Order: sequence, then C-alpha cells, then structure tokens
Amino acid sequence: MGLSFRRFLFFWEQRNSSEKGENRPLITKGNIKPERSSHVSYATTDDSSGSQSSSSSSNHQGLTRVVSWTGTSSGPPGPSSWSDYILKYLLITSNLLFTVLGIVTLVVGLWGLVHKESFAQEKMGGIGTDPMLLFSFLGFVLTLLSLTGCIGALRENRCLLRTFSGALLLLVVVQVLAVIVVYSLQDQIVDYLRSGMLTAMARYQDDLDLRFITDEIQTGLQCCGADTYRDWEMNVYFNCSAPGVQACGVPPSCCVDPLENGTVWNSQCGVGAQRLDEFSAQSVVFLGGCLGGMSRWIEQNTGAIGTVAVILLGVQIITLFITERLLQKIQRSRDWHYMNS
Repeated sequence: MGLSFRRFLFFWEQRNSSEKGENRPLITKGNIKPERSSHVSYATTDDSSGSQSSSSSSNHQGLTRVVSWTGTSSGPPGPSSWSDYILKYLLITSNLLFTVLGIVTLVVGLWGLVHKESFAQEKMGGIGTDPMLLFSFLGFVLTLLSLTGCIGALRENRCLLRTFSGALLLLVVVQVLAVIVVYSLQDQIVDYLRSGMLTAMARYQDDLDLRFITDEIQTGLQCCGADTYRDWEMNVYFNCSAPGVQACGVPPSCCVDPLENGTVWNSQCGVGAQRLDEFSAQSVVFLGGCLGGMSRWIEQNTGAIGTVAVILLGVQIITLFITERLLQKIQRSRDWHYMNS
C-alpha cells in the first residue's frame, strides 16, 4: 500500500513539471528578433491580468492590422517628393504644348479642306491624295494623344495614363519600324516618290496645295520635274500639243531667275523651255530632276537628320519613363491610404 502511494506521488510530480514546461516559452523574449517582411502581418496584445474571459476579450479587441514597409529602403510612402512634382508638371506642360500644336494642325487641315471644297461630290475622288487630309489626321491624333496624357497627369488618372503610355509606346515602335523599312527598301521608296511627284505635276493647275508643295520643292532644291525638266510634258497644259501660251513650257519655279529685274515674279519665264536643247535651256531653267536633288540633300544633311530623329525618339522614351514613374507613385500612394483607412 505504501509503495503504491509513493508511485502515485512520483507520477503527480512528473505531471506538474511537464505542465510547467508546457507553459514555459520555447524561446525567451529577449532572444526574439523582429522579422523583416513586406507583407501584412497581424499582432495580438496580451493582457496578463484579469480573468480568462477578459483576457480572451482583450486579445480579440487587440487584433490590429500592421503594415511593414521595412522591405524598402525608403520606408512608408509619405508626401510626394519635389522630384515627383517636377516630373508630373513637366509631363503636363509638354503634353499641353503638343495639344496646342495638334489643335493648330487640325484647324489648318480642316480649313484647307473646307476652303478648297474638297468634300464636294466632284472632288471626292481625289481627296485621298489631298495633303490637307493628312494635316487633319495628324492634328487629330496628336491632339487626342497629348490631351489624354495632360488630363491623366493632372488628375492622376491611372486609366488615362496607361492609355497614353500604351499609345506612345505603339507610336515609338511604329517609328522604329518605319525607319527600318525605309532603310531596307530604298529603291522602292524612290519609286513611290517618283510616282507621287509625277501625280503632283499632273494636277499642278487643279490642286493649289500640290502646286504650292511642288513650287517649294523645285525652288528650294533648284530642280525641275521628277528626273528632268522634260517631265512636265505629261501635264495637259504644258504638253507641246496643248493649246495656249503654256504649251511646251515649265512652271516659273523651274526658272533659274524667276524674278524679273529682281523684284517682280515673271510667270512667263519658262515658256517654250521644252523646245530648247539642254545647252540652251541650262541658262533658263534647272535641268536636273527633284529626285536627284532630294538624294543629294539627304546625303549632305545625314548628320542633322539623324540627330533630330534621335532627339525626337529620346523625348518620347523619356516621356514613357516619366509616365511610368507617375503611375508607380500613384499606386504606392493609394496602397498606403488603403492600408491606413
């Protein structure tokens, strides 16, 4: 009997020691180190005083949402820095300027179409080659794209900014592909230019815009026709079989000296130039065509053209980076306000 009682006491002492061990923490509080985490964690408050029911109630009420931003070196996102404001208003200002430029281009294009009555039924067939239509299209696209970026940056609207960024990225890709295509298909591009030049020459008297562009090209490059001054024979008014004073002639923009006495524009300086041989005609009109003049001009200004192209492409790429930086800032700010709400 005494032996059984001693065994019972020994068993009870072992049970008490094990229960005490279960209540003892595995790791002392002094050795616990805060864990760095960038995720949302939950912390509970522990109330050692009071009854068991009050302790569980306080633990439930003490459940708080804690956001740890220790994963980043900058800490929790506070007010926007001065660099964010500069980038934001730089994006707004640049897009505002391009919006104004786009509106001006659009207005000029629409004014040209209305002024020439290009939408009239008898002129609808040639509206596809009307340069004013290209002006209108470019002006509309530039206005819409720049206005989207301006309003998106001003209102910090992520949807508008993403639309602007995607459209600008697409535009950059199209420009790069266009440069590659032009470089790879130089011979075909020359044929397209020749065809366009001949079309403009055929409609010289009928389309004021094509007439203006042709005159500016021939005056600026000091050329006449596409390949030679005799190309003007394809025009119904300058053809040698045509009636009128312009027969076998060329426009005054082909003349070496179109100004009479240096002051008055002589519209008859090119009359009969096609009847002259090259030796006699060289003192009256430019013999070379404009396609050769364009090639020489491009070769002489290759450096300037490349510099301008790189600058324009660089501005667009920088605009993409600024837009992306602004989107990230807006996202961080909204996440921070959401976590603290």
